[in-house]
Amino acid sequence: MTSSYDANQRLVISLGDPAGIGMEVVLKALASPDLPATMRPLLVGCRRCLNATYTHLKSQGCTTVADPDRLEVLDQPLNPLITPGTPSAFSGAASFQWLTESVRCLTDSGGRALVTAPIAKHLWHAAGHSYPGQTERLAELAHQTRSSMLFTAVSPQTGWRLNTLLATTHISLKEVPAALTPELVEHKLNVLLNFCRRFSSKPRLTVAGLNPHAGEEGKIGEEEAEWLSPLLRKWKAAHPDIRLDGPLPPDTCWIQAAQAWNHHSCHEKAPNGILALYHDQGLIPVKLLAFDAAVNTTLELPFLRTSPDHGTGFDIAGQGLARPDSMIAAIQAAWELSET
Repeated sequence: MTSSYDANQRLVISLGDPAGIGMEVVLKALASPDLPATMRPLLVGCRRCLNATYTHLKSQGCTTVADPDRLEVLDQPLNPLITPGTPSAFSGAASFQWLTESVRCLTDSGGRALVTAPIAKHLWHAAGHSYPGQTERLAELAHQTRSSMLFTAVSPQTGWRLNTLLATTHISLKEVPAALTPELVEHKLNVLLNFCRRFSSKPRLTVAGLNPHAGEEGKIGEEEAEWLSPLLRKWKAAHPDIRLDGPLPPDTCWIQAAQAWNHHSCHEKAPNGILALYHDQGLIPVKLLAFDAAVNTTLELPFLRTSPDHGTGFDIAGQGLARPDSMIAAIQAAWELSET
């Protein structure tokens, strides 16, 4: 049952795989004094599991944890309960159901944005749901043919915001060259530009090359010379007020971003947004710089969705060791980026 709160105050939070750390980091995050006082979270998952997680955390001496009895929960009961750290097809099926119900609730009852706790893709598959990840399932539920995965993080040292968008997501490395097309890269550049305009009227963008040394003029791969560089020149001509750099060698593409992350004096030289051409190309530098601060953000849906940039943590689930930093960041980002 949902409450009578203004929909613009509500964040819907799907609790992820019940065998993982999702419930723990959500309860810890919702106790943070850094979250907006007017925010009204609606948790989607099993209330009995939430209560058990809360009781266990309190027994371990954890004091900074939200009481589920004071939270609004759209109850999706599990029978039997799932023990943290014991993942299975059953826990995968539960996380799939909770995500689906979260979107239904957001669509039917309204809400400001969606926050999702981590799931395990292989357990979705074991439960008969063959999706590459939550992003693709969300696009299907929202009846969208496209969605984009962007990682955003604010440096705790300098306040500078790192934005990295992935041109391709959960596909194997051998599939990447065929998946990359001029049309796709142009579309992702436009998505990145629109997002970065939230923070700057004339953002600076950078595109990573596909090959080592960005192809070195066709000597180490031909994609840059054959179509990527011509496409970027065409895009720059159509956007004369935007500075676009690239394709840059992937091994140096994030250096200015790393400098801006750590030093105030480097902000003006750093890009507002970086387009990575495949998953690990973008995620390795993001996680090295901002593992606890990075937020996975899904764009091009009728609603904004964020998620912490870490996995299910099955190996530490139920031990009270999970840090809520990334979940706090995901909740804060969902609130701030969905502001109307």
